[in-house]
This record gives sequence, structure tokens and C-alpha cells, in this order.
Amino acid sequence: MFTEKDKEDFIQRGITEQKIKWQLDVFTHGVPYINLIRAATVGDGILKLHETELQKLVDRFNADEQTGKIKFVPASGAASRMFKSLFEYLDEGNEREGNGFIDTFFANIERFAFVDDLRSGIEKTGKPFDTLIKERSFSDILEFLLGDEGLGYGNLPKGLLKFHKYSNTSRTPFEEHLFEGSQYCVENSSEVHLHFTVSPEHKNGFENLLRQVLPQFEKSFNKKFVVEFSAQKPATDTMAVDLSNQAFRNDDGTILFRPGGHGALIDNLNDLNSELVFIKNIDNVVPEKHAQITILYKKALAGKLLEIREQVFLIIRELENETLSKQRINDIISTIENSFYYKPKSLPDLDNKKAIQQRLIEILDRPIRVCGMVKNLGEPGGGPYWATNSGGDITLQVIESSQVDEDNRKQKEIFAAATHFNPVDLICSIYNSKGEKFDLTKFVDPSTCFISRKSKDGKELKALELPGLWNGAMADWLTVFVEVPVETFNPVKTVNDLLRPVHQ
Repeated sequence: MFTEKDKEDFIQRGITEQKIKWQLDVFTHGVPYINLIRAATVGDGILKLHETELQKLVDRFNADEQTGKIKFVPASGAASRMFKSLFEYLDEGNEREGNGFIDTFFANIERFAFVDDLRSGIEKTGKPFDTLIKERSFSDILEFLLGDEGLGYGNLPKGLLKFHKYSNTSRTPFEEHLFEGSQYCVENSSEVHLHFTVSPEHKNGFENLLRQVLPQFEKSFNKKFVVEFSAQKPATDTMAVDLSNQAFRNDDGTILFRPGGHGALIDNLNDLNSELVFIKNIDNVVPEKHAQITILYKKALAGKLLEIREQVFLIIRELENETLSKQRINDIISTIENSFYYKPKSLPDLDNKKAIQQRLIEILDRPIRVCGMVKNLGEPGGGPYWATNSGGDITLQVIESSQVDEDNRKQKEIFAAATHFNPVDLICSIYNSKGEKFDLTKFVDPSTCFISRKSKDGKELKALELPGLWNGAMADWLTVFVEVPVETFNPVKTVNDLLRPVHQ
């Protein structure tokens, strides 16, 4: 089935033939849907922090100077979708009035952080910027903004675009993450650790920007910034197949491989050597003056994680070192179900102390994540649910629509009943009770991958996306959901989102 050249390509990519066969099997037999039990809600899977508890958790986090901390930011996404309406306008070649999105964009163009670069760049070409605006020669401006001969915003990652204006400068999302990290990712009172996943073609751009801004950031915040970059690994790419589930081949006969989606980043996360990891998307940042509520809740979520981790580690040590009474075992089971939100399908008999204690250790000895959840405002994406995992246990999961059987009325109703939405606001503990780092790849549910339809050179194909980073890639983690204010969720999906007050 595979040629010797194919096998050489597998080796070069770091992909085993066994993994390739597994991918083909998934294409052939499909992906099982998740079994939803019910939506997680406040009081039933989602914690709501009241003011005194919020401050207690913040204080708990602030008092911890020993735990290693790092901020992990997926930043490889291109900004092309952010400018979708602008590209469509260019394709239509239409300068007439009546396009609401375009009219809003140009009526407010002076409010965008990139306007000075846009103005000076266009005027260097001999075209007066203000005249182009007045005459509604919008295409000339958009071509310079988006095209590679101008600012190239249409092909840059979001992290390198100017998002926010300050009195005498402007900042990209990358820079805003440096600031945010300086507020809660500090080790030994002086070092700020951040890790960005970027696409290889844009790594130089991020490194150049870091060199430009680092001296000022370190001076302003009196901190040393330790910033790392990584890219998705070729070994996490997945093969494409045709509609007959045969390997899709390029014109030169090689098999087409595609990036495995953000779930591939579990391998990058697995390479980190920090006990506490903050995960947040690149575009969900605001200027300094609006960031305080975000910082407050980041600290509170981390404080909650430290609290849970301490409980988990104490119970594990107790289970490992003592023969416990039935009452104590029942108390631990109650804690696992009601505080750690893990409801085992079955457990050994309580009279079999060795077996029951070993099973409880297995349940507890895994990575932990505390996930912020905002009230559902109709955003597309995943939400918090009680669901059955691959072993039949009922646990808290972040579930996307692609994981739900749309033809199953009951499952569809459960999915629609979610009161909250996943804003990608995670704090993770990736070390065990003995101070050893978990192998995070062992806690992935591979059955939660996703098959999508794509095309290449006019030919239809099927592509495989790996279990999402905060979905199936963390399916077997201990999970706690905490409600966070909607003010902490400020993504930039379209360029006009930058006109919202919180980004000004």
C-alpha cells in the first residue's frame, strides 16, 4: 500500500507507520460521537466565586513564590479571517456606499492602532491618504494594508498586528501578552516566562519584535523576560485521503500531509518544564488600562488550582502510605466526585482495600486544569458539559459541536442547553505529587479527533484534525470549571472588533 518513498517520508517526518495505519482506520470507520450527560451549570459543575473567596484565592496565589509558572500562547493563526470582509470588498472591486462593515471601518480609521503606519506608507507611494479617504478610493488603501507590497496584514499572524494605541506608541497582541505575563507569570520575584507557538515562516518576525521591545519592557516592569518560541511538529501532521479513503497524493506522487490543528500543540505543551501553565489565545488581550479584571481572575483561577492540587497530592500520599478505613475511603470518593468532578463508572469492593486505594490513586494521579467559563453570548465554539469519557466514567469536558451527533435529538438538546462558553482561559498543573512531569500524551482521548472535508487543486479530500488542545487532548485530566466575567473575554475575530471600547 505504501511505497518505499512513502516510508522514507514517514521517517523524515517522525511519524510511525503504525500511526499512519491508525489514521487510515479512523478515516475508514469514522469517529465516535461524545456521550453528553448534561450541560455543566453554576452549582452543577461550574463554580461561582463570591467576593471573599475570590480574594482568598488571589491571596493564595500571590503568596506562592515557589511554583514555576509559564504562559503558553498559541500564536500561529493567520489574520486572514480577521480581514475577510475587507478581502471580499477588494474582490468585488466596489467603491460605492452601502457596505456597512466597510463604511464603519473607514469612518473610524483614525481609531485603529495601525493607521499611522498605513498613512505614512501610502503617502510614501505618492498618494495622499486623506484624499483617498475623501474620494472613497478604499481599494487603494486596503490593498496597501493587506498586500505584501504594503503592510502585509492579510498574511501576517494576529500576534504581529498593531492592536492598541497608547499615548506615544502602539502594541501588538504579542506585546500585550508580555505585559499580562508580567502581572502573574513571575518566578523568584523577577523572571517572567512565556512560550509562544508560531508558524516557522513568522518566527523571525516575532523574534525581531521581541528584540525591539524587550529592553523597554524589562525597564518598565523591572522584570527579566524569558520568552520561548516553538512550532507545531511535523510528527503531528496528519495524512489526507480521497473520498475513497485512499492516500491523497500530490502531483509529484507524495502523500499530502496537513497540520493536525491546535490539538497538535499538546506535544509543545508536553515539552514545557514549568509546574503551572497559563493558556490563553493570542487575540484575547486588551490595553493595560482595561486588563485589571483579567489579571484578578487569572490569579484567582491559579489560586484555585493550587488549592485543588494540594488536596489531590495529600490524598494520593494518604492512599499510598496507609491502609484506610471504609469511612475514610468513602470520604475520599465523595471528594473526588463533588470537589474534583470525577464520577467513576465503577469501583472495586471497599473490602478489597488494596484494589480500591490503587484505583483511587489512578483517578487522582493525572494533570489538573482549572478552566474559566463565561456566560454564553452566542459565540461559536465549545462549552462545559458532563460527559462520558473513553473508560465510561463521567467527567467534566469542554465539548465542540463537531463532537456531538446532530441527528440525535436528545444529544442536540443537551448541547444547546449550555449556559456557558469556553473562552480558552486555562490554568494547568502538569507535575505529579512526586515532582515529576506527566507525559501529557498519555492523557489524550484519540477518539475525539475530527474529520473535515477540504479540497486541493480542485480535488476533494478528507482531512483529520487531532483532538483539540482543550477538548480531547485534555480529556483525561482532572477538570474544574469556574465562572469568570464576560469582561475577561475580548477576542478580535474581525478588524472592526478593535473599535470596541475595551480595545480603545
